[in-house]
This record gives sequence, C-alpha cells and structure tokens, in this order.
Amino acid sequence: MAKLLSVFGRARLARVLDPVGSALVRAGISPNTVTVAGTLGVVIGCVGFVTRGHLLTGLVIVTLSCLTDLIDGAMARARGTASSFGAFLDSTMDRVADGAIFGALAFWLGTTGHPWPAAAALLALVLGQVVSYAKARAEGLGMTCNVGIAERPERLILIGIGGLLAGLGVPYGLDAVLWLLVALSAVTVWQRVAHVHKQAS
Repeated sequence: MAKLLSVFGRARLARVLDPVGSALVRAGISPNTVTVAGTLGVVIGCVGFVTRGHLLTGLVIVTLSCLTDLIDGAMARARGTASSFGAFLDSTMDRVADGAIFGALAFWLGTTGHPWPAAAALLALVLGQVVSYAKARAEGLGMTCNVGIAERPERLILIGIGGLLAGLGVPYGLDAVLWLLVALSAVTVWQRVAHVHKQAS
C-alpha cells in the first residue's frame, strides 16, 4: 500500500518547512523544544475540545500541532545533525499524542451514549501502540520492521478524516473510520510479527 503521506508530497512539504526550520534554529530554539510544544498542543486540543465534542476545533489544533513532527525534522536538517535523544524524545511524544487523540475520542463517545465506537477508539489506540512497539522491539533485537499498511501517518490521516466527518454531521462517518482503523492496525500488527518471524527463522 502506497504511503498516504506521499499524497501530500513529503518533498514539497520539506521545501516549504525547511526555511521555517532554519529560522527557528537561528533563533536558538532546539528541535526538542518544538517536539514537546507540539505534543502539548495536541493534548490541549484533545482535552480542551475533543472531550467536549468540539471536533472541528480540536482537529484544527491537533493538525497544526502535528506539523511539528515535520518542523523538528527540518530543524535537524538545518543543523546537519540528528541526536539519539531527539529521536527517542520524538517517538515518546508521538505515543503521548496518540494516547491523547484516541483517549479523548473514547471519552467523548463513551460519555455521550456511543459505547461501540468508544470501544473501537480504545482498540485502535491499543493496536496502534502495539504497531509502534513491535517495530521498536524488533530494531532493539537487531532486525528490521518497517512494514505494514497502517503506520502512524496513515492512522493520523484516517482519524482526521473521521473527525472531519463527525464534525460535519455525517452519520456513522467516525464510527466507520474507527472500525476501519482497528482492522488496518490489526493487519499491520500481524504483518510486523510475520516479518520479524521470517527474519528470526
């Protein structure tokens, strides 16, 4: 499956964001600061708005905050270096952001009488974390695990579409996206386990 992020043109985004990254570096701001600030923005958007059902507002805040994933990369390119701690911090903050997004959705759905999509949000959260853990654990054992149809960019784009559909009042739009995410994430876990098993054998 072609990466959904390629639809938006990663190279084109880099050309736009590289000057921003260079300007932030010249201002003395570190990539780690941008990473943490972006995660705080996601948490604020989710806790402050998504949990209360203001999905469109939350979607805008979360989307803008998630752009820091690209900006801190542009800053690293501008500096010509990428630190091990920066990579660790980026992955850790990604897990926090994912927890905030799907946890906020599950809370809102569960408290407004929608138990099944709330369950789907929780399952999508757990499976998404397993997808990321499987890769990290495999790489820690000296193997590769960069496979799967639903990595983090795809999951974020899909949940963004679900939030947009719900915010526009499309019946069952968010429900369908959440269950699709559950299915795709489960398949991705299986793909990664199979990939590592093949290498280990």
